[in-house]
This record gives sequence, structure tokens and C-alpha cells, in this order.
Amino acid sequence: MITGAAGGLGGAVVETFLADGWRVVAPELAEAVDRLTRPAAGGGPAIEPVAADLFDPAEVGGVVRLAAADPDAPLRAVINLVGGFAAGGKVHETPIAAFESLLALNLRPTYLVTAAALPHLVAAGGGAVVCVSSRAATHPFPGAAGYVTAKAAVLAFAGAVAVEYRSAGVRCNTVLPGMIDTPGNRAAMPDADRSGWVPPAQIARVIRFLAGDGSAPTTGAAVPVHGLR
Repeated sequence: MITGAAGGLGGAVVETFLADGWRVVAPELAEAVDRLTRPAAGGGPAIEPVAADLFDPAEVGGVVRLAAADPDAPLRAVINLVGGFAAGGKVHETPIAAFESLLALNLRPTYLVTAAALPHLVAAGGGAVVCVSSRAATHPFPGAAGYVTAKAAVLAFAGAVAVEYRSAGVRCNTVLPGMIDTPGNRAAMPDADRSGWVPPAQIARVIRFLAGDGSAPTTGAAVPVHGLR
């Protein structure tokens, strides 16, 4: 199950999993579902978009049950991509509402989806959870206190999941992107130096590795995917 599949990184992550033959369930807001509906390429698996509000516990529970309902393709991986960024002033200039909205945007869907999926992953004999934090969680920058705090919280949450579910065969790892080279970021910063930006496809391959058996010994890791600069 891949959340945030309609986002700039999400499309690359979906394509990477589909190319490797995974069944992909993609919960999205209703207005984004049409952007995810497309035929399978070359007779391979197709994405299964599902309209769901990932801030609503009941809707999250429903879509997780759907993702886990196919006995021939049990739920084995959850990829939490939902999140967002907003710049602001310094801490004393940041309204509490703006601060809390970034916490909710970046942490609430990750918590709700992971918590709902964990019993299914355990029942299936194990699996993987991959969360998206940010380089900012470990290297803060001014004017983004809410975002920095939220992404640090995602990192801490993933660490807690890794410790609590290790014995059940469930792994939880986190990737830490910097600036991702998406059309949205290019449009927002047309004059920026993009030499250090990382293409979504490169990050997607790391996420795919963390979700699969090739990374079986790895849990509780925070993997930098922000390039060499």
C-alpha cells in the first residue's frame, strides 16, 4: 500500500513497485483518484486506487482491510509518502495553528495507516513499513520549525515501530530526502540551482529496496537520500 501516490515522489514509487510485479493499493483523496487510474503496462499489474481520507481513522481502517483482503497477494509493505512543507517565520513568529497543521499533515496519516496495517503485517508473517522524513529532521534550517519538528517526529515514530515489532518480523525504516526534483518544486523555484536535487526515481529505488526481502536485516534505519551535496 502506497499513500501519497499522486504526489511528485509517489508516481515514481508506484511505477517502481509495479515494474517489479507488486500489487499496489493507493489510497488517495477522491479528487486525486482519477489521476492514478491507468491501464497496466505490458500486461503487468495495475495500480488499485481507492478514495479515502487518510486523516480519518475509520476510512484508513477500511482501506487497509481492502489492501489486506487478497489471499494471493497479502499486504507485505506499507509506504507512507503523505506529507507537505510550508515555510514560515522564526519560532516566535509561527502561529500555533500553522505549527500544528504541519504536525498533523506529516504525522497523522503516517501514524493512522501504520497502526492499522501492523496487525495485518504481523498476521502475514512479517513485512515492511517505509516512512518519509526529511534531511531537515537532522539538519534543521531557519523558517521551518513546524516542518522540521514534524519530520523529526516521523523519524522518531518509525524508530518506535521498529523496536516494538522487530520480534514479529515487521521492519520499519525511514528515508530522508532533501530537495526532490519534481515538477512542483521546479515550478515553485524556477531560478534555483538544481544540481543537488535528487530525481524521484532514485529515491523510489531505495524505498523499493527497503520494502523487499533484500533489506531483511535492516530495521530502524534512517537512510539519507539527499544526494552528495
